[in-house]
Amino acid sequence: MDQKENLLSKIYTPDDLRKLDPGDLAQVSSELRQFIIDVVCNNPGHFGASLGVVELTVALHYVFNTPYDKIIWDVGHQAYGHKILTGRREVFSTNRKYKGISGFPKMAESEYDAFGTGHSSTSISAALGMAVAASSKGETRHVVAVIGDGAMTAGQAFEALNNAGIGKSDILVILNDNNIAIDANVGALKEYLLDITTSKTYNRFKDKVWKVLGVFGKLGPNARTLAAQLEAGAKSTILDRSNLFEGLNFRYFGPIDGHDVLHLTKVLEDLKRIPGPKLLHCITIKGKGFKQAEIDQTAFHAPGRFNKKTGEIINTSVVDSPLLYQEVFGRTILELAKLNKKIIGITPAMPSGSSLNIMMKEMPERTFDVGIAEQHAVTFSAGLASQGMIPFCNIYSSFIQRAYDQIIHDVALQNLHVVFCIDRGGLVGADGATHHGFFDMAFMRSIPNMVVSAPMDEIELRNLMYTAQLEKNKLPFSIRYPRGRGIFAEWQKPFVEIEIGKSRQISEGNDLAILSIGHPGIVVASVVSKLAKENISIAHFDMRFVSPLDMDALHSVFKKFRYIITVEDGILKGGFGSAVIEFMSDNGYNSEVRRLGIPDYFVEHGTQEELYRECGYDAEGIELEIREILVRKQDKDKR
Repeated sequence: MDQKENLLSKIYTPDDLRKLDPGDLAQVSSELRQFIIDVVCNNPGHFGASLGVVELTVALHYVFNTPYDKIIWDVGHQAYGHKILTGRREVFSTNRKYKGISGFPKMAESEYDAFGTGHSSTSISAALGMAVAASSKGETRHVVAVIGDGAMTAGQAFEALNNAGIGKSDILVILNDNNIAIDANVGALKEYLLDITTSKTYNRFKDKVWKVLGVFGKLGPNARTLAAQLEAGAKSTILDRSNLFEGLNFRYFGPIDGHDVLHLTKVLEDLKRIPGPKLLHCITIKGKGFKQAEIDQTAFHAPGRFNKKTGEIINTSVVDSPLLYQEVFGRTILELAKLNKKIIGITPAMPSGSSLNIMMKEMPERTFDVGIAEQHAVTFSAGLASQGMIPFCNIYSSFIQRAYDQIIHDVALQNLHVVFCIDRGGLVGADGATHHGFFDMAFMRSIPNMVVSAPMDEIELRNLMYTAQLEKNKLPFSIRYPRGRGIFAEWQKPFVEIEIGKSRQISEGNDLAILSIGHPGIVVASVVSKLAKENISIAHFDMRFVSPLDMDALHSVFKKFRYIITVEDGILKGGFGSAVIEFMSDNGYNSEVRRLGIPDYFVEHGTQEELYRECGYDAEGIELEIREILVRKQDKDKR
């Protein structure tokens, strides 16, 4: 075939890929990698992870009969090549855009997306379920879980390996080992994998074993089994330790070069014929094929727009614009840690994303990246708190859901002084439904002993962090803040203690009252200021706390106002507005309360502004709600 002819443009499904000669796969891989670069440089998304698995993606779809055979990508930000090869090449420019395709595998989007994987470490569990189901139905389908080495640090991955190893399910786990998640991987597993990949003696032996396995395979299944047993026995001897995966009853193969597409196809063809649970260890380079992404793997995990020729990341922020809330958190915790020696910083694999890396650089002995392990992060924090330390446990809202039991059982039940800094609260934008921080206010407010707070701006964030670490406030304390920027250029004001459960009144008024929680209060304040020019008089309260509520302020509001609007960047069902209605009911008031927030469905991806508009609590939606209430109020007054 003419090598100058573009092959990728003719691949609409994996069936088209499988019609090619094996010798064409390197060209397809090269074209696929360049296609990802061409699109993502202008349409920002996850970048390095997908570049690192291009050859593996091509090999998997070439060898396995997808979608009948199932491939699960864990975490899903490595699945761009998969999406392009499975019918979405022509719409890939809509990736992560409003009403476009999702940035993660999504079952509702394509039959080739075997399982939704926006959060890490779920693939082996799901794959085992699919394999058991196939066996129960008498189906002979193959099931493959492609899991990153960072995702392998989570407890669920080990739970699944432990469970899968006791059965005979035909499951293949591919460990994509690139030694980095978003930030560099941490922990004993990282060192274990590094030991395997750098053992020259073992790797020489392994190359010979693959050849022997090939020869024995031609002699029959019993001969192949004997060769594999010889291999397993030698592994632990050469490495001076037992093989972790073999110890869990997985047949371990590798490590192999994850960028040699022809070798990958041969190995995968061999593994298709070996029954039972198997693990293939592939060594890849995150950002492979784009020099700058290989050099700075953290920055090019999701770099935003960049120049594909020079690799320069294009900074779209306005000069002297306010800091991100995450940056305010990172600088403030360092400031507080210098004042209070008991403060410890903890994050599950997100030091740069959360900006805890600021403290980590200056105080490495007092900051801990625990890997993708939210449950452990919370109970580790509880252990610290039980001994008088003050842990600031920083977790994205979407991820803290994974540690709900630990928050209740290990922290709140024991009334331990853990400060939860819940990042990316509310609608986060292009990452979509898997990453929105819908639920934290609703589920945190239901927990006894827990203070639930949300700052309206970055100065309030600083003051809540200061308040949370005071010795007088030794109780579980959560502070949630959004993805995005604050409003103040000069935010680093002297710390001021905020009375727990105390709101603040932003404006006075007589027509109606608006009660807001968190960052949406800034939008409310702008709308109230605008309408004041039309002599529309609105009282605005920044409530600050969902639990405990400011009872005095609420009594005052319900005694004065017939019409009340609540605004929150969280799920309406059980959230802040629900707490206000509960107060009204419990205290015998009968005002009309309108709640603005996230409706009872999973909001998809788009810009934050587009999603605020969809949910009706952008400036236009708030103003429209006010005007509708005032019209009804006037009609009632006329009667």
